[in-house]
Amino acid sequence: MHTYDMIINGRAVPGAATFEVVNPATGAPFARVAAGDASHVDAAVEAARAAFPAWSRTPDERRQALIGQLADLLETHMAELMELLTRESGKPLIGLDGIGSQMEVGGAIAWTRVTGGLSLPVEVIQDDAEARVEVHRKPLGVVGSITPWNWPLMIAIWHVIPALRAGNTVVLKPAEATPVATARFVALANGILPPGVLNVVTGTHGSGIGSAIAGHPGIDKIVFTGSTPTGKRIMGAAAGNLKRLTLELGGNDAGIVLPDVDPAAVARKIFKAAFHNNGQTCACLKRLYVHESLYEALCNALAAQARAVVVGDGMCEGTELGPLQNEEQRRIVQALADDARARGARLLAGGGPIAGPGYFFQPTIVADLSNGTPLVDEEQFGPILPVIRYRDIDEAIALANDNPNGLGGSIWSNDIALASTLARRLECGTAWVNEHGAIQPDAPFGGVKQSGIGVEFGLHGLAEYTSLQTVKIMKC
Repeated sequence: MHTYDMIINGRAVPGAATFEVVNPATGAPFARVAAGDASHVDAAVEAARAAFPAWSRTPDERRQALIGQLADLLETHMAELMELLTRESGKPLIGLDGIGSQMEVGGAIAWTRVTGGLSLPVEVIQDDAEARVEVHRKPLGVVGSITPWNWPLMIAIWHVIPALRAGNTVVLKPAEATPVATARFVALANGILPPGVLNVVTGTHGSGIGSAIAGHPGIDKIVFTGSTPTGKRIMGAAAGNLKRLTLELGGNDAGIVLPDVDPAAVARKIFKAAFHNNGQTCACLKRLYVHESLYEALCNALAAQARAVVVGDGMCEGTELGPLQNEEQRRIVQALADDARARGARLLAGGGPIAGPGYFFQPTIVADLSNGTPLVDEEQFGPILPVIRYRDIDEAIALANDNPNGLGGSIWSNDIALASTLARRLECGTAWVNEHGAIQPDAPFGGVKQSGIGVEFGLHGLAEYTSLQTVKIMKC
């Protein structure tokens, strides 16, 4: 069983102990990882601060070239990283409609290349006989990155690459459940980057590493992807030195299907939007509002998809959905299914665990619930979808917006003009028409309400890793 060390100041650093990483398809450990603590955060921050002056002054073209080499590195090690991701997260190598570990590494490569090619030029506000006024974007310093277990490598890339591109240095903490592919990437990247520019500190939930990063006076910005309660705690801890924050938090995305839709034509696409990665994606479709005229037909079509999808070990060819990543998440999904059943909902497919080793759960479609019930109101983060009936579109928009989260939402219709108008009425950071969850590295992504602060991706996301400096040059 291989042991993965921390990387601090360009060197492998073991912990005083290690912890095991479990393959959720088997329930058995497959790797060990160094168990760090707050002292390792201190060392990593010290290394990052020492590396920052030289890295921030590195010519822009040189930083771009090094980030391009990181993309090449990901591509060279794609097969290795795919296997590590599947073993630690459970997602299939290929997955439902191609959404699996291959897509995660491929997405990491794409985000690295696109972000590496972005730039934030000097903005000239005034240039006349009296004065020249310039607005410059400057790196912040040390960025602390805390990543979740659902898309561990790709989200690490989302955090790390724009930070490096802007001239910052990074201290990265991956989730305890899925640290392996990220630790491997950081080890590889340190063969390219100067020492201290990218550091990784690993540890268990009780190690205090996350709290140490959030409150550390030597860290200038926190970027975090995860739950809203944890994001609130990070926000409080970051107040000590007024850290900048980018928080991509919980989502309970609603989709609305208008009465002009053919249920058979959209069922597969809606199913994929809700169930890829076993529903363990912040921007999965998690509540589906369907007009009463086609409610039964679409419910039945989705249930047929759920019964037909291939669930199994992600390392096996043909697997579309793997296990849930951990047993705790499976218990949450089971509790929501049991509560729905007790409230008189119809479970049209699934509803329980799959016998055998691992954390498998049947893909589940639930009918006849409404707002005000846990499965509708709470983010399930698993393979279970409530389908809610509505009568008119104003009612559907009100129901979709009746939630503290506001990450994404979608409208499904053959009338593109109407759907686009309705999409803008959704209270969410990204609204899709006839799609849900599709993101790209050049378009900003983030939440409103309690789904987060700030955005990622593209020029808007890159700017969040900088501070503004106005320079006024008098000419007379």
